[in-house]
Amino acid sequence: MTDVTSPTSRATARAADHASELLARMTLEEKLAQLVGFWDQGDGDAVAPLQGDFAGESTLEAAVQHGLGQLTRVYGTTPVDPVERAAWLWAFQRRLVEETRLGIPALVHEECLTGLAAWRAATFPTPLAWGASFDPDLVHEMAAAIGASMRELGIHQGLAPVLDVVRDPRWGRVEECLGEDPYLVGVLGTSYVTGLQSSGVHATLKHFVGYSASAAGRNFAPVHVGPRELADVLLPPFEMAVLDGGVRSVMNSYAEIDGLPVAADPALLTGLLREQWGFEGTVVADYYSIAFLHHLHDVAGDLADAAGQALGAGIDVELPTGNAYLAPLAEAVRTGRVPEAHVDRAVERVLRQKADLGLLDAAPDDGPPARVDLDTPHHRDVARRLAEESVVLLANDGVLPLAAPPSIALVGPNADRVEAMFGCYAFANHVLPQHPGVPVGIEVATVREALAGELPGAQVRHASGCTVTGDDSAGLAEAVELAAAAAVAVVVVGDQSGLFGRGTSGEGCDTDDLELPGVQRLLVEQVVATGTPTVLVVLSGRPYAIGWALETCAAVVQAFFPGEEGAPAVAGVLSGRVNPSGRLPVTLPRSAGAQPYGYLHPRLGGDVEVSSVATQPALPFGHGLSYTSFEREVVEVADGASTRSGVRVTVRVTNTGDRAGADVVQLYGRDVVASVTRPLAQLLGFRRVVLAPGATALVELDVPPARLAFTGRDGTRVVEPGTLLLWTGTSQPPAGDVHEVDLAGPVHRVGLADRRVTTTRCR
Repeated sequence: MTDVTSPTSRATARAADHASELLARMTLEEKLAQLVGFWDQGDGDAVAPLQGDFAGESTLEAAVQHGLGQLTRVYGTTPVDPVERAAWLWAFQRRLVEETRLGIPALVHEECLTGLAAWRAATFPTPLAWGASFDPDLVHEMAAAIGASMRELGIHQGLAPVLDVVRDPRWGRVEECLGEDPYLVGVLGTSYVTGLQSSGVHATLKHFVGYSASAAGRNFAPVHVGPRELADVLLPPFEMAVLDGGVRSVMNSYAEIDGLPVAADPALLTGLLREQWGFEGTVVADYYSIAFLHHLHDVAGDLADAAGQALGAGIDVELPTGNAYLAPLAEAVRTGRVPEAHVDRAVERVLRQKADLGLLDAAPDDGPPARVDLDTPHHRDVARRLAEESVVLLANDGVLPLAAPPSIALVGPNADRVEAMFGCYAFANHVLPQHPGVPVGIEVATVREALAGELPGAQVRHASGCTVTGDDSAGLAEAVELAAAAAVAVVVVGDQSGLFGRGTSGEGCDTDDLELPGVQRLLVEQVVATGTPTVLVVLSGRPYAIGWALETCAAVVQAFFPGEEGAPAVAGVLSGRVNPSGRLPVTLPRSAGAQPYGYLHPRLGGDVEVSSVATQPALPFGHGLSYTSFEREVVEVADGASTRSGVRVTVRVTNTGDRAGADVVQLYGRDVVASVTRPLAQLLGFRRVVLAPGATALVELDVPPARLAFTGRDGTRVVEPGTLLLWTGTSQPPAGDVHEVDLAGPVHRVGLADRRVTTTRCR
């Protein structure tokens, strides 16, 4: 029962009363105005799917005559001075308050996947790098810093985090995701939500749900998953962010699941999200997804039909414009095709959100900021730490760390490019390509610059060798000549992130080939052939099939677009100043033909005698090397392990090397016999631990029933009694040191009260 005497409950009640009072006074046009955004898009290439086809023709003057629900990307569409734009925004909001009948300000939303997507704002590593860090506390700190910048500029809602679970590395948006394990995605994503919302900005979960499971990894392709895979793999991160994170907004997926687009699915958007999980915030449409019901999915006869289906399913706000929710929906309501009660329901949710954000308060604000620093020393420090923690050392024959080599041949297309540090939702790659000549606006070093500063005693000679894409091999000879004359060669390869085919990674940049783009593999092979010890550095948005490089290169380093401090982090790993501690948040694939493949597969999803095709990946989920060594041992499984209480495991980890380092203790389990097929390995808990040489820590990993639960034969979430195998290390079970635990008790049906985040303790 709700405690109506608490301050929070009283504030919620006041917000509800205020929303109801405003709703009762509204005309239909004023209601619909609250359910749409307005996007002043300006010139340039599209930064949203089919933007040119669905941009809408409304002017700002026409859009605000009845009020306005949201302003779309005020800072993130073109490179604008943030102080000047803030002054414009404050004046615009004042105009809405003073010149519209009801005086309701607009909610302002922006992209914030790798930091606020605005000119001169700090740009952090991509979410795939967050996954490699396995550090929820640092992700929370980053999100809080992002939220503080947004709130200072009058922004109320951020379109992040992306909680899609990676299912196929061929998909271009892998770089926006946190990994292929739903628990890792859920923990880190929930940390982002709580961090952003701690600064007074509402987070928005993307993309609910199924988007990442598209056929062949193609953007917008149909999704063919059964209800069990949906419930046990794709939905848990969203559930965690709703139940544990208290997220205030959710964005629908573009996907159609088994023929039904999510934007028109009331079972997901209302039945599951609201009625089962108790979500009370707003559901916003991914850009143009309501119009897509008519134009792409062919399940709506016109925009009015599309609006009625989306509104009835549970989408409250159409973004980024009002193509469907303005004139078409108004006509549908007046003719009786759509109940006005559906409009009222959505408007009340929108008004409650605005009340929660203080947008309905009568008290005036202090005015726009006179100066803004969106890339403070604190931002840089967080970006540095996250970049350093996310670099993964995949292989090393002892050449790393570099021991003051007299000469280094630094080659490769990503060795001296600022853009190689960023993902597709970073302002530098998302917007600036449309504005040639505009500087990045923040300080960003390239690997070439960072390595020269890191090793001042070494002669660093550079040649690109080739470009990221294309088949021009004319520059290979120069790169090979440099490598042959050097003590060590560092080859920096990977991706250029972009949008809709303008890159090798990013939204709309899918691939059917997991080889390095262009002639980059040929460059690496020719450098290796010189006999010079070769260190391969991959700056990419997806894992590539580089098993061949693990066998031929002296060392391989992976960084997933590590952000504004990424180059110093990579150079620090090469020099040894930074002891690498990142772990693979995705499996390193063996080939494109082996996809889709993830570590969460049952016995028949792996190598079996009945097929001639090998499935073993190049490297497993959770893999990562260090310049020190660690020993891990499960020293205790607490008594009383049961289907109702879960399991508590104590792991002893010792730094057995001669230098300080961080280990990511990973606990995996396998249900030996179950009523449905279960994965051969499943991440049950993890903890990042920093240890001095010779130091030991005991890490307690509390695995509640929710982590052991799965969808049983009757469609309910259950924990079944029986034998559970436990081990530490990576997702591949070791040859020994696998512990058997008997889960006692009856079959336990897991309810919402059981679904809490796993806790860890370190002593």
